[in-house]
Amino acid sequence: MSQFDALFQPLNINKLTIRNRIVSTAHAEVYATDGGMTTDRYVKYYEEKAKGGCGLCICGGSSVVSIDSPQSWWSSVNLSTDRIIPHFQNLADAVHKHGGKIMIQITHMGRRSRWDGENWPNLMSPSGIREPVHRATCKTIEVEEIWRVIGDFVQAARRAKEGGLDGVELSAVHQHMIDQFWSPRVNKRTDEWGGTFEGRMKFGLEVLKAVRAEVGPDFVVGMRITGDEFHPDGLNHDDMKKIAAYYDATGMVDYFGVVGSGCDTHNTLANVIPNMSFPPEPFLHLAAGIKEVVSVPVIHAQNIKDPNQAKRIIEAGYVDFVGMTRAHIADPHFIAKIKMDQVDQIRQCVGANYCIDRQYMGVDVLCIQNAATSREYMGLPHIIEKTEGPVRNVVIVGGGPGGMESARVAAERGHKVTLIERGSELGGQITIAAKAPQRDQIAGITRWLVMELDRLGVDVRLNTAADADLIRSLKPDVCILATGGRPFLEQNPEWGAAEGLVVSTWDVLTGKVEPGKNVLIYDTICEFSGLSAADFLASKGAKVEIVTDDIKPGVGIGGTTFPTYYRSLYEKEVIMTSDLLLEKVYKEGDNFVAVLENEYTGAREERVVDQVIVENGVRPNEELYYELKYESRNKGQIDVQALFDIKPQPVLSEAGDGMILWRLGDCVSQRNTHAAMYDALRLCKDL
Repeated sequence: MSQFDALFQPLNINKLTIRNRIVSTAHAEVYATDGGMTTDRYVKYYEEKAKGGCGLCICGGSSVVSIDSPQSWWSSVNLSTDRIIPHFQNLADAVHKHGGKIMIQITHMGRRSRWDGENWPNLMSPSGIREPVHRATCKTIEVEEIWRVIGDFVQAARRAKEGGLDGVELSAVHQHMIDQFWSPRVNKRTDEWGGTFEGRMKFGLEVLKAVRAEVGPDFVVGMRITGDEFHPDGLNHDDMKKIAAYYDATGMVDYFGVVGSGCDTHNTLANVIPNMSFPPEPFLHLAAGIKEVVSVPVIHAQNIKDPNQAKRIIEAGYVDFVGMTRAHIADPHFIAKIKMDQVDQIRQCVGANYCIDRQYMGVDVLCIQNAATSREYMGLPHIIEKTEGPVRNVVIVGGGPGGMESARVAAERGHKVTLIERGSELGGQITIAAKAPQRDQIAGITRWLVMELDRLGVDVRLNTAADADLIRSLKPDVCILATGGRPFLEQNPEWGAAEGLVVSTWDVLTGKVEPGKNVLIYDTICEFSGLSAADFLASKGAKVEIVTDDIKPGVGIGGTTFPTYYRSLYEKEVIMTSDLLLEKVYKEGDNFVAVLENEYTGAREERVVDQVIVENGVRPNEELYYELKYESRNKGQIDVQALFDIKPQPVLSEAGDGMILWRLGDCVSQRNTHAAMYDALRLCKDL
């Protein structure tokens, strides 16, 4: 651990001692239920991070202080009522008993929300200017309302303190109410709350003064700010240094959390939580610039995933604390594994942004590769215990994410595990996805699982095509089929897949088919594969049009991810066309003609190209399943009630002869990596 000593040096924020330099920064978890309370799921999620060694957890990104700042759409924490106090006490006790500290971000969202739900409020902003991301119209806030909101901040801070939390973080980032007043692109007022620099600072200053007067000098009050809004008419880095120095000079701010970029447009939103297309710590320089002008600790969190990265940042003095939030979503035992010299066992975040993209869709934050995260309250474990029952012979067919996770969990349980893969390497569709220009880091999921299988002594058999006879010869007690699927090109015979008129995105990304020069991609799934293929082909110099029958290409990709694709595709002059169905494809000389039909008018168009690529999802490779199904004692069936209740499959405790047979992942139906790994964990944790 000595090489990471810099990370384990305690440091005070105000009088609060943080045991190490690693922070889980505020994010909207979408777990607060019962009107925005921090109930069991919420508590267990943060307790796991504290148990794993995290020094400071700042919970509740965008937790609201006022009843007219809606929280129900993303299930944020509701600090507008005293009902939250006992819930906070439960949360604080759970974190404190493991040596961690816990604070909460508090805010009024102003215009940055939706008005069409909960209490149906009139949203407010300094000058009534609409927010693009939420398409939110709003009124100009009146002076009486300004003072009322300041009072709401005070009461929220009181509730946090009475609930036993260690501090509050004022959100002045991402265009919430405080920095809406700061920014000249949003604040056009000419009264005392705008116009001059001091006028634009006044709302935040009055909030800070009132909160500090309520909680006293020793309770931590921090402020999260951006280092640069990245808008030509917004606040640049020099402006933000001036603002940070202004608030620091009051002596009332105990720390600054600094991130890069505003996020009130779709394009800037993609910067805030950098996905795998970004370099490591792309905005560290902004946080370092703020640290130069303030006298209190600075926290920075953006695309910092690796302990060596964190160590270098702290040792160089760029900031005082490193935020590793998605790193803790991927592995809440991140810190404990460093301490135990198990760095290679850390399940590192790959920047898929499945977590935060779900949040922007208004659903619960989950990790693409760690199905136990946020399901601790259901009994899903991060640490797999050895079985106290019989040691079983487990045979798994298919080396994609579902098959690898099944093998890992079964081996952790202490069973004899054989994993059979017909290809020359493990990874399945992850390996294909990693071929795309913006998706290479997703291969980190495979790398970690391969290392774990090696550590656990799993018998991995590559280049082996499993058939029924091979399975029988291995005499498994449990056989899990994770054989995946194949591109579903035959749905419409008029596409001409049988005649070779169309190829799949897999064919192109894997190099099975040479890329064309003038290409039409028809994408009816609208997730990653179509846009990845378009980006890949355009990077090879092809002229590309991507067509979908949906409302726009990539509509199924989340809000922090599709903009990075659009940046790349527009730069490469890829044509993006919506609302057209691919009716048929026919050959004309050396070219192919794609006949497209407008879904709404029925009008037809044709494209003459040298390659047609179809992304229509996958069909399951289920032949082996049906060959073995009636030889198994459970006829291949999974008890879905037990599965959904996270309970052992009843067949495991029933007497009987013959193997137990299950299938999961795309071998059943197309879903995604998380779904396959979730099924693998909840099936195999009780083997």
